[in-house]
Formats: sequence, structure tokens, C-alpha cells
Amino acid sequence: MSSKVSTIRPLYCGELARLSDVSADTIRFYERRKLLSPAARTSVGYRVFPPESLARVRLIRAGLAIGFSVAELADILRERNSGGAPCRRVRRMAAEKLAILEKKLRELQSWRRELRSTLFAWDRVLAKTPRGKQARLLETFATHPKTRKRIAGRGIQKRGEL
Repeated sequence: MSSKVSTIRPLYCGELARLSDVSADTIRFYERRKLLSPAARTSVGYRVFPPESLARVRLIRAGLAIGFSVAELADILRERNSGGAPCRRVRRMAAEKLAILEKKLRELQSWRRELRSTLFAWDRVLAKTPRGKQARLLETFATHPKTRKRIAGRGIQKRGEL
């Protein structure tokens, strides 16, 4: 869909969803989470959003894409809507997200090197293991000190964490 789509008339929920490339459920979710202003209702109860809602949904999608949570965006937009200027806080939050992402990338790169090394070692073991015999590859991996550290360090992650 072209990013140059504009409208001067109110948009039904489904229209806003289609133009934003999200589902109508997503639009209703954004409304419930106060990312979008409450929609007006037609006489038969259909949600009708102001035309500027299209730009707002695109802003929300962009914020989510770079790692902001729905709660963070709701808080930022609430401050902005009340006349505040959350720009410095947004910048600080984005920098924190970058630091977390960079740490995660270092961990993933380390994990990739470790897994490549493990696969190389497993290939040597498999080359010496007769067909039909167990090589017990997972057992050797499970006793590796870095694997134990990685398992111990992983708790249950919150939804939306990297």
C-alpha cells in the first residue's frame, strides 16, 4: 500500500486496518491500550476514527518495529497528547534498547561460534561412530561448561523481550 494514502474523511475500523496493513483486532487493541483516541460510533455501533488515525497507527507500528512496547508507546503518546515533549526520554529509551540489542547480538555471535565448534566436533565423533550406534551427541553438549552457564542464565523471558 502506498505511504502517500491520505484521507480527509473519517475511517471505519476496517478501512483504517486495511490502509495500515494491520487487522481490525489490532486497531481495537490499540484503542483499548489508549494508543489511539477512542473512536466515535455510528448509530449502529461501528467504530469511526478521525483521518489522522492512519498516521498514528503507522507511528505505532514504527515504534513497535524498533523495539518500543505497547505500554511504553502509550505512555509516550499520553505525554505528547497532553502537550508534553517526551523527545529526550524517547531518545534515552531508544539508546537503552540499542544497548540491549548489541548485548544480545554479542551473545548470539558467541553462541554461533560455539555451535559451529560443536558441530565440527560432532562431525568428528559421527565419522568414528558406526551406523546404527548412538553417538550421544546431546549428552556431550549438555555437559559443556558454556552450555550449562547458558541454561542457568536463561529464565522465563517476559513477552516482548529480546
